[in-house]
Amino acid sequence: MTLELKTLSLQSAAQEKADLLLVLVPQAEAGQQQEPKTQAAENEGAAALRQLLQQAQQSGDFEPAKLGNQLALYSVAQVAARKVLLLGVAQARPAQLCKAIEGVAAQLRQKGVKKAVVLALGDAAQDDAAVQALARALSAAAYCYRHTKPSEPEVSLQKIVLGVASKARAQAAFEQALGVAAGIALARELGNLPANHATPTRLAQTARELAKAKGISVKVHAQRELERLKMGAFLAVAQGSAQPPQLIELHYQGAPKTQPPVVLVGKGVTFDTGGISIKPAAGMDEMKFDMCGAASVLGVFQALARLQPRINVVGLVPATENMPGGKAVKPGDVVTSMSGQTIEVLNTDAEGRLILCDALSYAARFKPSAVIDIATLTGACVIALGGVRSGVFASDDALAQALLQAGEAAQDLGWRMPLDDDYGQGLKSAFADMANVAGREAGAVTAAKFLQKFAGDWPWAHLDIAGTAWKSGNAKGATGRPVGLLMHYLLGLATAQAAEAAPQRKPASPGGQTSKAGKKPAKSPPTSKARTAAKRT
Repeated sequence: MTLELKTLSLQSAAQEKADLLLVLVPQAEAGQQQEPKTQAAENEGAAALRQLLQQAQQSGDFEPAKLGNQLALYSVAQVAARKVLLLGVAQARPAQLCKAIEGVAAQLRQKGVKKAVVLALGDAAQDDAAVQALARALSAAAYCYRHTKPSEPEVSLQKIVLGVASKARAQAAFEQALGVAAGIALARELGNLPANHATPTRLAQTARELAKAKGISVKVHAQRELERLKMGAFLAVAQGSAQPPQLIELHYQGAPKTQPPVVLVGKGVTFDTGGISIKPAAGMDEMKFDMCGAASVLGVFQALARLQPRINVVGLVPATENMPGGKAVKPGDVVTSMSGQTIEVLNTDAEGRLILCDALSYAARFKPSAVIDIATLTGACVIALGGVRSGVFASDDALAQALLQAGEAAQDLGWRMPLDDDYGQGLKSAFADMANVAGREAGAVTAAKFLQKFAGDWPWAHLDIAGTAWKSGNAKGATGRPVGLLMHYLLGLATAQAAEAAPQRKPASPGGQTSKAGKKPAKSPPTSKARTAAKRT
C-alpha cells in the first residue's frame, strides 16, 4: 500500500476517482459558511458535498462534534468516488484524528476498496502535527498480519491519497511520519510473529537486514562471546533454552563520531514461560510479546534508516527464551552479572531485568549521552497504568521531560513514575549483593530500582511497556509502541544538537561594523549536556 500526499480542496477531492472518499470534518468547519468568492468557484461535486454536509448536520444525522461519528453516502451526484464517508473529528487534535481513523480502519480494509482519498478540512489540513498523526494512523489502519495465516485475505487497498491544504508546506512533516510509521510496522510484525518464528536468531537476522541501509552497522555476539564478556545474569536466563542467546549490537551513525550516542536497550525475551517459576497456562501464548522492547529498538533503526537524522544511536538487544528444563536457573541460585555484582534469583519469572542489567553494563563502553531501556517488564505497571500510558522511570529530570514531550507529540503517551531510594530496600539479599525481586508492593518501581543499579552515571530512563506494547481481546496484537515516542525524542534531540553545533554569528556593531578586536565575547548558553548534568537528580 502506498500513501500519497496531495493538495486537495473539497472541489478537487470531488473529482478524484476512488472507491472511498473519507472527509474528516471538525466541528468548527461543519458550521462555517463558504465565502461568496469560494462558492462561485465551487464545482457541482463540491457544492453537492457541502449541501449534504449541512443538511446532515441540521437533521442530526451527522454530528462532527462527536468524535468518530459517521455518515455513509453512496453514488453522490457529481462526486467521482463510489462511496463518501463523513467522519466527525471533534476539535481535530492529533490524538482525536488517530482515534477517528482507528475507528474506520475496517472500512479502509474492506474488500473492493483499492483506492481511498482522505480529505482533511479545517486546521487538520494545514497543521504539521495533524498531518503527521493522520499519516501514521492511516499507515497503521492498512496493516494486516498474514505471515503465518495465508488464509487471511489480502487487503485490497493499494493506495491512500491524503489531501491537505498545501502539499509543499506539509511534505517534510509527512515524510517524517512515513519513516516513523515504517518503524512501527516492523515492530508490530515482529511482535505478532509466533515464538517459533521470532527466535533470537531471527531477530539477529532482522538486524543484519537493517544493516544494509546507509549509516547502520551490526555485530551479533553469540554465547562464547557472552561468556567472554562475563554476562552471567543474561546467560543464566538463557541456559534453560535450546535456542542460543544473541546480543545484537546495532549502530547508526548520522553525526560525527565525536558526538556521544544515545543507547537504546530492548528486552528480547522471545518467549517467556516464567522458567522454573512457571506461569499459569491461561494466556501463556501471549508471552511471545515479551520481546516487544527488542522489536521497538529494531523498529527505531528501520525509521532511522529511512529518515537519516544527524544523530548517533546504538541499539542493544539481549535476545533469549526463558524456559524450564534440566539446565534452567533455579530459585535461590546466585549469579554474577557483567558488572561484578551478584544477584540472588528468587523468582525466575523476573528474568527481563537479568538480561537487561548485563546489557546496561555493556552500554558503558559507548560513553553515551543517555541510555534508555525499553521492556515489557512488569505486570505491576499494567495494573498501575493500563494500556494507555507507558511507565517512564528516569534518573534525570531533563531526559524524563523530553521523553514525555516526545510521547505527547507522537500520541504515544508516557507517565513519569517514582524512583525514591526507599523503594530499593526490598532488593536486599542475605546471600548476594541484591535479589532480583522485592515484595508484592510497587513491583514496577522496584524492578526499575534494580535496573538503576547497573545504569551508570549518565542520564538513564526505563520505559515499562508491559501494558502498551500489546493489546488483548478482539483486537489482539502488537501495537508497535513506543517506536513513535522514541523517534520523536531522537529527532528532537538531533535538531537540538544541530542547532548547538551551528557556528554562532558575531554580533554586528552599529553601522554594520563588527565588534572591536580584543573585546571579550558574551558567554554562550549552556549546552544540552551541561543543562542535563545540572538537572540530574
